[in-house]
Amino acid sequence: MNNNDTNRQQNQIVISDDKHGLPYSKGLMASALMATGLSPSRSYEIASTIEGILIDKGRLSIKVDELRELVYNVLLSHEGKSYADKYKRWQLLLDIDRPIIILIGGTTGVGKSTIATAIANRLGITHTVATDSLREVLRAVLSKELVPPLHMSSYTAWKVLNHPYDKDPLIAGFREQVKIVSVGIKAVVDRAIKEGQNIVVEGIHIVPGFVHSSVCEKAFVVPMVITVDDEDLHRSHFYIRELQTEGSRPFERYRENFDSIRKIGEYIKSLALDYDIPIIPSHNLDLTITAVMEEILNQVLGPVEEAEESAIPTGELK
Repeated sequence: MNNNDTNRQQNQIVISDDKHGLPYSKGLMASALMATGLSPSRSYEIASTIEGILIDKGRLSIKVDELRELVYNVLLSHEGKSYADKYKRWQLLLDIDRPIIILIGGTTGVGKSTIATAIANRLGITHTVATDSLREVLRAVLSKELVPPLHMSSYTAWKVLNHPYDKDPLIAGFREQVKIVSVGIKAVVDRAIKEGQNIVVEGIHIVPGFVHSSVCEKAFVVPMVITVDDEDLHRSHFYIRELQTEGSRPFERYRENFDSIRKIGEYIKSLALDYDIPIIPSHNLDLTITAVMEEILNQVLGPVEEAEESAIPTGELK
C-alpha cells in the first residue's frame, strides 16, 4: 500500500450540509452511480476516483450540491455525456418532494421480484412489498369458506368459484382473487403516501384498473407491466426459480399450468393497453432494469427534453 492509499484511509470526508452531516461512502455513491446504468464494479471505481480527488484537494468537508457537481464532471470526463446527464436526472428525482410509488405487475415468472429488488437498491428505496405476502396475510384473516379464490393459486382460483361466470373461468377466478388482494395493495399504497415513503410494490395482483389510490395527487404513482413474449424464455424462468429456491417453488407445478399462466399474462397486458399503462418487455435482465429506470424517470420528470437542464452546475470544483 502506497502513502496516498494510507492517507486516504486515514482521512474521512464529511458531507457538511445540516440536513446530511454524513461521511462520504463509496458504497452509497456506487449505488447512486449504478442508477445511470454503470456496472457495479465500474460504479465503485468512479466512487473511489471521486474520493481520491477530494482528498488530494484537501476537501474533507463538502456540500451536497458541490459533490453532485464533482460527480457530474467526473462522469462527463470518464464515461461521457450520456452517463453524466443520466446522473443529473436521477439527482432531480431525489429532490422530488412527493413520495414515489412504483407498481410492477405481470404474470407469474416474468421476473417481477428480481426487477423490483434491483430497482429498490438503485433508488435507495427501503420499502418493498410483494402482493403474494399481502395475499398470505389476507388468508390468515379470511377463511377458505368465506373467500375460496383467495386460498388458491392465481391460475387455479377459478376451480372454487361459487357463482356463475359468463366468460373465461380462468380469468373470472383470477379477477376474483385480484379484487380481494387489491384492497390490501391500496391500503399499503395509501399508507406509504400518507407517511411520505417511497415504496416498490410488485406482484401478479398489480393489475391495471384494479388499484386506485384516493390520494394519488399527493404522490407520483408509477405503474408498469412486465412481459416475456418468448414462451421458451418464460418457461426457463421457472426452472431457474426452482434451482434458486432449492425446490420450494417446483418447476413441474408451473409447467403443468404454463398455458394458464401465459393466458393471465395476456389478460394483464390487454388491460395495460386499455389503461395506457407502460409495458416493459423482459428479454435481458440488465436491459429490462434500465428500461424500468427510464420509465420511472419519464413518468416522474417527463421526457428528457422536458427535464430541467440546469439543476447541476458544471463548473470546476474549487
